Amino acid sequence: MNADYLELTDLTVSFDGFVAVDHVDLTVLQGDLRFLIGPNGAGKTTLIDAVSGLVPATGRAEFGGQDLLGRKVHRIARMGVGRTFQTATVFEELSVLQNLDIAAGSGRSAWTLLRRRRGVPPSVAEAMETVGLTELADTPAGILAHGQKQWLEIGMLLVQDARLLMLDEPVAGMSGEEKEQTGHLLRRISADTTVVVVEHDMDFMRAFAKSVTVLHAGKVLSEGSVAQVQADPLVQEVYLGPGSHTAEEAAIVLGEGV
Repeated sequence: MNADYLELTDLTVSFDGFVAVDHVDLTVLQGDLRFLIGPNGAGKTTLIDAVSGLVPATGRAEFGGQDLLGRKVHRIARMGVGRTFQTATVFEELSVLQNLDIAAGSGRSAWTLLRRRRGVPPSVAEAMETVGLTELADTPAGILAHGQKQWLEIGMLLVQDARLLMLDEPVAGMSGEEKEQTGHLLRRISADTTVVVVEHDMDFMRAFAKSVTVLHAGKVLSEGSVAQVQADPLVQEVYLGPGSHTAEEAAIVLGEGV
């Protein structure tokens, strides 16, 4: 088994007695494209917060054979763990190239990073090509389309040699075309990187997920392929239960059409 895989064992997160993530066991291999889905409050974002060091947790969260729990956020990032949020965090006044250069260049002086280069570092050029922003290298990040900002943030993680990417609702607010491009981007990245996606867009999940974990009330409710999860009676009960979702949402999740 490749060492670059995520393994959670008995992962638990509590806030003042409320258990948000409840003894979760989860394994995500490199080459997978794992989607975490579930009703609001299921613990999806809290789970990746724990892995990235943003909230304290108990149990184990191992990546590359090392336990991440109890480490500072910046140390976890240096171990190859990258995390995005629902709103892209980029330097809007700087160009695409400068954003990537800064992300790649910890330890270099600000002047070295910001001056115009005669050439582009290979890692930066590769990241721009991967996320489809090569032709926009000199464009200020602030005027990029919403989807392009998300792709730039993913590129900024790639140039930091992130080998585990955890993305929190990456297609929220995107157009249909942007969603499709993002899905194909995530598929390409997952060939060499362990990718976990927290997502509420069930059409996007059904189109691009290689595997799915359903969380409910902080616990793993179901796991498997999209088809396996949709056919699981427990998942159907959660999504069709009183007050859980609208009929339209449940139909999308369960693949019944509307």
